[in-house]
Amino acid sequence: MDGIKPMKFLLGILFSVIAAIIGVFAVVSSGMISVAADKAHQPMVYDFLNWARSQSIAKASEDITVPKLDEAAMISSGGADYNDMCAGCHLFPAVESTDLSAGLYPKPPNFTNAKVVERYKSEAGAQQSFWAIKHGIIASAMPAWGATHDDDRLWAMVAFIRVLPELSADQYTMLTTRFDTDMLAMSLDSEAMEKTEH
Repeated sequence: MDGIKPMKFLLGILFSVIAAIIGVFAVVSSGMISVAADKAHQPMVYDFLNWARSQSIAKASEDITVPKLDEAAMISSGGADYNDMCAGCHLFPAVESTDLSAGLYPKPPNFTNAKVVERYKSEAGAQQSFWAIKHGIIASAMPAWGATHDDDRLWAMVAFIRVLPELSADQYTMLTTRFDTDMLAMSLDSEAMEKTEH
């Protein structure tokens, strides 16, 4: 008789788990769960997903070695890639929204905001931002740039993001302009020729 009570208890748990799985399957297959990007999650769901993402990235990135990110050459080399690949979502000086960023949910972090970027200035924050840029974030608009870019370029973007809130619009333009070396050489040659003609 003593063995019957634990058996009933275990069967009750098993039945509850199966009923919960069937219930979740029924709700999902009915199409009642919205996946629209213009409809927010319930606060509890949003907080849970946000926590799960943060925990996952923190764990996955904890052994990454952070290079020296405050060197001018690294910061400036990350600007053009940031402008091409990140600015449409994460914004740039004097721009508070783009057509792309306005339509995304959850909203990407605004990297012109010093409070947002402050967390990336610690070693753990640098590790986590590098990991997110390299591997992307599932079920969001964040792509895995590691598929097409080497680690040096990704670290340069991390370095650039860390100083972005301090840049004026003009400084941003200077640091993010991608110069074609042939065109730059022709431009310098033509300037030199004009000077010799005068």
